[in-house]
Amino acid sequence: MTTILAIDQGTSGTKAIVVDAEDGTVAIAEETIRPTYLPGGGVEQNPHELLDSVLTAGRRAVSMAGRTIDGVALANQGETVLAWDEATGTPLSPAIVWQDSRAESICAELAEHREAIAQRTGLVLDPYFSAPKMAWLRRNLTRDGVVTTTDTWLVHHLTGEFVTDASTASRSLIFDLDGAAWDGRLADLFSLGDERLPRIVGSDEVVGTTRAFGQETPVAGLIVDQQAALVAEACLEQGTAKCTYGTGAFLLANTGSDPVRSSAGLTTSVAWQAAGQTLYCVDGQVYTVASAVRWLQDLGLLQSATEIDALVAEDSDGVMCVPAFAGLAAPWWASEATASLTGITLATRREHLVLAVLQGIAAQVTELTALVGRDLGRPLNRLRADGGLTNSAALMQAQADIAQLPVDIYPNAHATPLGAAALARCALDPAISLEEAVGDWQPATVYEPRWSEDRAQEFRTTWAQAAEACATKGDHS
Repeated sequence: MTTILAIDQGTSGTKAIVVDAEDGTVAIAEETIRPTYLPGGGVEQNPHELLDSVLTAGRRAVSMAGRTIDGVALANQGETVLAWDEATGTPLSPAIVWQDSRAESICAELAEHREAIAQRTGLVLDPYFSAPKMAWLRRNLTRDGVVTTTDTWLVHHLTGEFVTDASTASRSLIFDLDGAAWDGRLADLFSLGDERLPRIVGSDEVVGTTRAFGQETPVAGLIVDQQAALVAEACLEQGTAKCTYGTGAFLLANTGSDPVRSSAGLTTSVAWQAAGQTLYCVDGQVYTVASAVRWLQDLGLLQSATEIDALVAEDSDGVMCVPAFAGLAAPWWASEATASLTGITLATRREHLVLAVLQGIAAQVTELTALVGRDLGRPLNRLRADGGLTNSAALMQAQADIAQLPVDIYPNAHATPLGAAALARCALDPAISLEEAVGDWQPATVYEPRWSEDRAQEFRTTWAQAAEACATKGDHS
């Protein structure tokens, strides 16, 4: 049976699991990473810390498993970039994290091309994506070396190869969505036409071998973290959707082989390339979720995220939060928007503030579920959910109430690495279908809506007005 070391290199840490096709997850190791938040919207990571976390977590997991691994899979952050020396692998810049908004000026300069870029890429012209960050890095930090997403750099350290997978490339704004290839004209727009770009590979492709975790082992299963979770949660058919509640919240819906262009301000990406097919997804983002909870901790309102359900109020007592701590993504795309708390009185207590933040997160996700339904041509009938904050019954119940959808909680805390592992298993044994590699799962908990439709609609209307005010303020700041 195939045993995979699957590594999820994320914003807040790196998780490595060893998963066996027969025994399931047999080892887990995690390394914490804390990004640096800078004035002016900068968010950076130390590349050495990223690489060390991958190697340390991976080696610890393999040691704990006490068995030989047959493959290594890697899920990545998607839009985090850095410059590096291809000859030595040495970083030449910090890693500019997907949350970083300093490339807003680059996007503003290209505003006249917004519609053409959206049509070509399926994305919105926004500093969230890779190419604006790459262009900003080239303009402000260094012209030396190559500039790529972090997966290319990490895989280079593991295998010596210079590759990225199609799902990651599709998050760049310089990728032709229909042709599933780099687009030279778009690269020229971002002044990246002279850059050497990595070879695009499928997620079920063996890209090389590594000795980083013991004996020489194939590396496969390269994919963006959110798409990996889509795989793990068996959202393999058109119209199925999941939301991951991590540092941010990420709602993805499978659109099948159709690279549908969103009419609702969402983005369209490659979900994965496997078995010779390119599948697509629409997605929407909430930039601050776990990071909003961490803000509550930093203020001393919570000791840890595990306290949420013990401290949260039954009712917010009129307090409402738009958690735009790092701007607003779809459908507002207001990177300079700031958060708001309204309805506060002298009677307001910390438990009201905690619930208001949770309801604000759930309201933003709910806006995305409605938009996804519009793009799919039919509303979602349920939502699959994973990520650390699915442990909060208060947040998940708020999600079910406000969205008026049942929420199925994925029964494993490791959806992202499990999705990457399934694709790696397909790479090592092409006779296995992705459905077989993923297998069946039953939700650990199902949250059914308790609010009436009228109450949910009233809340959504009021919250949407508050969100619009934040977005408008951001536009004019």
